[in-house]
Amino acid sequence: MPHPLLARDGLYAITDGPRADLVDACAAAIEGGATLLQYRDKTRDDARRLVEAKALAALCARHRIALIVNDDVELAAASGAAGVHLGEDDIDVAGARARLGAGAIVGVSCYDSPDRARALAKQGADYLAFGAFFASPTKPHARQATPALLRGATALGLPLVAIGGITPQNGAALVAAGANYLAVISAVFGVRDVRAAARSLAALFDAARS
Repeated sequence: MPHPLLARDGLYAITDGPRADLVDACAAAIEGGATLLQYRDKTRDDARRLVEAKALAALCARHRIALIVNDDVELAAASGAAGVHLGEDDIDVAGARARLGAGAIVGVSCYDSPDRARALAKQGADYLAFGAFFASPTKPHARQATPALLRGATALGLPLVAIGGITPQNGAALVAAGANYLAVISAVFGVRDVRAAARSLAALFDAARS
């Protein structure tokens, strides 16, 4: 059974680095319909990152959605985030869960690999992320995934996340292929009206349910 905070399909909004209006922008994304939020900041300003992660954890708690911290298990623990997202070079699922507790969300990147997805599902991951599906300004050299990966992974019984160059114009096909979440950075936080951008992406799930 999916984690309770992963019960609602929808937009998975992912931040990308420092910005003065971070909390306000994230609030706008949630108001626009984001059902998950990830704090992604690759800088080494640990003090600022902790302050921001704590603020976002409180924001998400007020809206009853999960804050996931990218890569950094210790920051997730210190900030009170709901969980962590792990890439292939990070700590393993068991190690993250041992640090964060049995109730934490541990999400994982599977890239373009169904074998990795199967292995991580067996290890106890809470969701499986595939991508990039389209050209991504955040990771221009990312491995390429296909909708067939999503269709095949539905048998694993875990929430599936699609990431990489997703926009309101191309995301519907991924939802139709089985994506429970569309993980988006630039098409949400790289535009002037974050709330409207989030609303356009969240609407893809409304359309699929109708």
